[in-house]
Amino acid sequence: MKIDIGGGVRLFVDVEGPGLVPDGPRMREKPTLICMHGGPGFDHSAFKPAFSQLGDLAQIVYYDHRGHGRSDARPSDEWTLDHWADDIVRLCDALGIEKPIVLGQSFGGFVAQRYIARHPAHASKVVLSSTSHHMGLDRKLAAFERRGGPQARALAEAFWSRPSKATFEAYWAGVRHLYNTKPAADPEAGSRTLMNLDILLHFVAGEKQDLGLLQGLAKAQCPVLVMVGEDDPVCPLEDALDIHAAIPAQWRQLARFPGVGHGAWRDDPAAAFPVLRRFIAE
Repeated sequence: MKIDIGGGVRLFVDVEGPGLVPDGPRMREKPTLICMHGGPGFDHSAFKPAFSQLGDLAQIVYYDHRGHGRSDARPSDEWTLDHWADDIVRLCDALGIEKPIVLGQSFGGFVAQRYIARHPAHASKVVLSSTSHHMGLDRKLAAFERRGGPQARALAEAFWSRPSKATFEAYWAGVRHLYNTKPAADPEAGSRTLMNLDILLHFVAGEKQDLGLLQGLAKAQCPVLVMVGEDDPVCPLEDALDIHAAIPAQWRQLARFPGVGHGAWRDDPAAAFPVLRRFIAE
């Protein structure tokens, strides 16, 4: 379904599970988990069906960011972290959601970090999964070289330094398999993703080059779980450690997953989902 969040902006939203469930003589309200996808330029489909296993703990809301996937197209001047971060609040207002648990994967983690900075009291909890706070090109290049040798480093440097259709296509064909350390549990998942390359190139050439998200994390007012695969080449471990250190000590939690790449819930679901379950339930 599409939800109007104001200003003529309609987002594609899919809701999994009830928010109220029978519990003896009463109706018990489950927390709402909002899943924000990566990219930019991708859609929410990568979360499915893996995240369905959390449905006993939380009502799950998936959506496609403004301009992405099945959400309405929007002009390029709205392809910014401020717009995407504020959309979380607008979407919650439209759906009547209070104190959500917000999970951002990769680029969704960029959005979640800006959301913390702009709306620090809005969430009940935040999960930052396989994400970064800056371009961090040197770290990326070193990580890709460790995973795939000099050719992987060269492809990564070409795309992240000079984003274009040609450099992206060469990069994606040459290094996509290095993002993860295990074969995809669902090899057809990528073919289901709706891709908007224009948004990706616009963001990488622009806002991504000077991301600078660490300072805003000091404003956090709720528990924040940082999840990182220790062999993630595109959002390296060092970035996650920086993010964790920037969050106020009383709110920060860190989960490191050895032998894991981009998305611990992809490469080691047996370890990652129990961590998520504990964080949601505590």
